[in-house]
Amino acid sequence: MERTLNYNGIELSEERLTHLCQQNDSKAQRVLYDRYADQMFRVCYRYIKRDESTEDVVTNGFIKVFLNIYRFEYRDKGSLNGWIKRIMINESLMFLRKKNPLFQAIDTADIQIKDSYQCDQELLAQDIYKLVRKLPKGYRTVFNMYVIDGYTHREIADHLNVSENTSKSQLSKARAHLRKMLGKYGIENE
Repeated sequence: MERTLNYNGIELSEERLTHLCQQNDSKAQRVLYDRYADQMFRVCYRYIKRDESTEDVVTNGFIKVFLNIYRFEYRDKGSLNGWIKRIMINESLMFLRKKNPLFQAIDTADIQIKDSYQCDQELLAQDIYKLVRKLPKGYRTVFNMYVIDGYTHREIADHLNVSENTSKSQLSKARAHLRKMLGKYGIENE
């Protein structure tokens, strides 16, 4: 199903709107921004966790979107949403690298984790989201990239300038930390 967006009272396909943005049409850029800003804020917020900084990252991300949209082609890049999302994730990671020495020295201690656990009750998705946001930055970043955004450990390692084993370790630590937090809510591990 092709998505349509309202432009001057006319419904345009996402592809047509992209084409108008590639021609530096400011109204089309505004429509595109309005369509994706909230979603991209949520993507960046999962990494950054502070409203003010997240707003800056999203703004910088959209600047890059509009400066580079001429490079976007549907046949090569897939969906526009995915392309914008990758830019926002990269902007979030760049922000974290600049602001957080964690990415220069990530603790790589081994943690033993059981692969499964039982829940006596269900948590709403928003409750789990709140728990993920409470993870330390390194854990949260790797968890978001791997579990939510679907990056491989190799891709995470490349983006964060760490080894694949460090990425795996951080994911394990994130899972262990989440299990510990879940335990506080009466959800037991096996």
